[in-house]
Amino acid sequence: MQNNNTALPKEKIDAIIALYSSGKIKETIEAISVLNKDYPNVPLLFNILGVCYKALGNLKTSIKMFEKAIAIKLDYAEAHNNLGITHTQLGQLDAAVKSFKSALAINPNYAEAHNNLGIALKELNQLDEAVKSYQKAVAIKPGYYQAHNNLGNILKAIGRLDEAVQCYEKTLTIKPEFTEAHNNLGIAFKDLGRFDDALKSFMNALSYRPEFTEAHNNLGITHTQLGQLDAAVKSFKSALAINPNYAEAHNNLGIALKELNQLDEAVKSYQKAVAIKPGFAEANNNLGTIFKDRGQLDAAAKYFEKALAINPHYAYAHNNLGTIFKELGDLEKAAQCYANALSINSSYAEAHSNVGNLMVSLKRLDEALLSYEKAYSLKPEIDFLFGNLLHTKMRLCDWSDLAEHLNKLKIKINKHENSLSSFSLLALIDDPKIQMKAAKTLTNKLHPKNLDLPVIEKHPKHKKIRVGYFSADFRIHPVADLIVELFEIHDRSRFEIYAFSFGPDSVDEMNLRIKMGVDHFHDLYKMPHKEAAIFARSMELDIAIDLGGHTQNAPTEVFAISVAPTQVSYLGYAGTMGSSYIDYLIADYMVIPKCNQNYYAENIVYLPDCYMVNDSKIKASKKVFSRKDVGLPVEGFVFCCFNNHYKITPSVFTSWMRVLSKVTGSVLWLSETNSRAASNLKKESKINGIDPNRLVFAPRLSLKEDHLSRIQLADLFIDTLPFNAHVTASDALRVGLPVLTCIGSSFASRVAASLLKAVNLPELITTTQEQYESLAIELAEHPERLKIIKDRLHDNLPTTPLFDTLLFTKNIESAYLKMYDRSRLDLKPENIYI
Repeated sequence: MQNNNTALPKEKIDAIIALYSSGKIKETIEAISVLNKDYPNVPLLFNILGVCYKALGNLKTSIKMFEKAIAIKLDYAEAHNNLGITHTQLGQLDAAVKSFKSALAINPNYAEAHNNLGIALKELNQLDEAVKSYQKAVAIKPGYYQAHNNLGNILKAIGRLDEAVQCYEKTLTIKPEFTEAHNNLGIAFKDLGRFDDALKSFMNALSYRPEFTEAHNNLGITHTQLGQLDAAVKSFKSALAINPNYAEAHNNLGIALKELNQLDEAVKSYQKAVAIKPGFAEANNNLGTIFKDRGQLDAAAKYFEKALAINPHYAYAHNNLGTIFKELGDLEKAAQCYANALSINSSYAEAHSNVGNLMVSLKRLDEALLSYEKAYSLKPEIDFLFGNLLHTKMRLCDWSDLAEHLNKLKIKINKHENSLSSFSLLALIDDPKIQMKAAKTLTNKLHPKNLDLPVIEKHPKHKKIRVGYFSADFRIHPVADLIVELFEIHDRSRFEIYAFSFGPDSVDEMNLRIKMGVDHFHDLYKMPHKEAAIFARSMELDIAIDLGGHTQNAPTEVFAISVAPTQVSYLGYAGTMGSSYIDYLIADYMVIPKCNQNYYAENIVYLPDCYMVNDSKIKASKKVFSRKDVGLPVEGFVFCCFNNHYKITPSVFTSWMRVLSKVTGSVLWLSETNSRAASNLKKESKINGIDPNRLVFAPRLSLKEDHLSRIQLADLFIDTLPFNAHVTASDALRVGLPVLTCIGSSFASRVAASLLKAVNLPELITTTQEQYESLAIELAEHPERLKIIKDRLHDNLPTTPLFDTLLFTKNIESAYLKMYDRSRLDLKPENIYI
């Protein structure tokens, strides 16, 4: 401290300074009070009093003392600086800036005042000016390590990370033991993605100060980002051992435990964080995400709403709440939540992606594509975004850059990136090995084995084998259309049939028929996954059948917990689940040749005919359609394909166009799902030299029976590859419409062949695109040959197995019996041949 009054003897000044420096604050105040009687106008004494009162926390009195010192000596730079520091501590930032600037007007080379001015300007968010102040401080005083550190902090805050690193490194060359700088350097390295360097910096900080809780916490965050979750947990626990009330460390521990799938422990950590810090919006949000993942949607919504009550501008919580409303079916509220998130952060890629998901649910595919493209431009690495974008383009028949996208997709799958839903992949790549990789990646990410409940013990033997069917589609839906009669005609002397619904209670005709066709129907829609599993377990099922697989709203999380000793995948998803908890996949020799068994995680159940069950009761309506009624030409050959548009690939469409070019006057009759897809297909036909008017689009009819009547106007159903017609092929064959297919390698690309074999029409199964086109042209140009095939189909239908539901039921029940017997004998599942 400077001597600002020569009237006060030097020895007395030195004595006061020595007393203050020894930490005897109250004694210093008393000594100055005595001196003030004889020396009432010494600015130095009032400056020291101000410093003393500030040390005691009496900031208002401190300000008065500094102001007295300045009143006596206007050019007292140190008092101006100290006054500024005190104003800063009180949050009086404008006054603080004024004081620091006064100090600097007196002494432009006052490095400490430049540094302190930088601190106040930073708090006022005048970041560029703060940078200049810190830079002046270190220019004046190069060894001023605190200012170098502060400059690093502000450069880090404004994203100038490389410069921040240089500042921290300069700080540490001056003072190697400055732990805060090691910690700050670690944060900068972490933000730069230099995680190994970050780890070293945090370890350096801890080598100097082992009890440095923030460094332990940051070390844990870095381990988490590196996927070193066990090490992360250890670091967070070290921080909490030092400071059990460190809310941020509890929250971060919860994040690591969640990644380790230790969800109960994660919940406890988040709850501790909230208990310590009730206004901790992020911890409330994180609690919400766990309850969302568990299917406890109401509880999740409450936590997201708590987070938003704390911080209404918390974009992440708005986005998460939107996903809850979407899952609950309240699409209007979901849209509002996403809009709220994007109004706060227009570059929030995940929210744009979720808007895309919402638009898909609303069947507004054009808008969905725009949202996905925006999200992808901002953050292409979002899980499954690439696949959602690609699948939406396929639904719109937008094939721009498809070859490039497919190459990129294969690379992502081989790297085990979460790029595409397994279901969407079936329409793009006909390779069961790649499909299995993608399925495993998806299962590991979204539906890993869940150990929340103990392993199911062997049930007491019941009078009947209890079989439970689980689905979100017990309504008017292709899966229900196929399986409903099986429920009705199961052998009730040996089997007791349960249905567990995970979709809205539609109460439509199909929903009511299913409820009547089973012995027990349970609505588990909106029930949390664990509670649903507990409920299903209480039924003591012997066999549980997942009818959804990797399709929308399927109860996969419930099967991940396990609901029965034997778990089976069937019908809704034509591929492997890639999981360890599904024991069997029901198939046939055509869809999964023995040589392909290694590409399926499940044991294969081989039914003797076609794996696909059918409802023999469904018939075409008596409504008579004419070609004119449905927009078809009165004359000419009618090729048709009523598959979803995402199954139409450029190679398939080009093949169709070649066929049309060879068959004069022919047309292609397709389903109409959206106007943009129709427009794109017409454009593609023109590119291929075919009049767009030769493409005719059939709108959806409300009654399936009417559709079955209508499609009899077609002459030949031509199939897609790699995702064949499934239900649509069955519908065509049912009403006598021949189906021409090209067989592939994967389950989904061999289904139509299985159906044709089951009606004894193997000649309609081709193995190359050339054969496929040639046979399509030949049948169109030789009506007599097509008539022979149609007559054979007509004659075969009553005697072949495809629509013999009673025979199918006996076969699948034989499979269930073999599964059941192995389970009762404690034998591992193995391939079953019926």
